[in-house]
Formats: sequence, structure tokens, C-alpha cells
Amino acid sequence: PPMVDQLLDLYGQEEHDGRGAIVLYLSKNSIRSMERDLGRRPVSRLAEWFDAYKVKSTDGRTITVGHRTRRLWRK
Repeated sequence: PPMVDQLLDLYGQEEHDGRGAIVLYLSKNSIRSMERDLGRRPVSRLAEWFDAYKVKSTDGRTITVGHRTRRLWRK
């Protein structure tokens, strides 16, 4: 949904993928930040979308948005 795309832009944690793109995802810290700003109950209703991710280029254009089925391995 478009709202999840906006939440990833506002609250998503950024990681460089090593191939010239940036991956945005919702970490525990970003979810806590959303709870502080929006309230716990509205954020809990979005729990099914917490494993969404967004890949964007370094100039800010969206490449893809998806739903993770596996863990993101970070260095």
C-alpha cells in the first residue's frame, strides 16, 4: 500500500546493498519511533507490513518495494 511506502521513507532504516542502491526497512528502533509519533494501537494494526522493504537508487528514485520472506543479513 502507498502508506507503507511513505512509512518506509519516513521511518525506514537505510542500508547500502553494496551494489549502488539503498535498502529501507523497518527495524525495531524505527517501529518504536513510529509508536512514539503515531501511537501504539495504530502501529500495531500495521504489523503485517513490518517486513516490507524498499530499494531505491542513490539519487532517491524507487527501484522496487517488496515483502521480505527471509531475514536481511547486515554487515
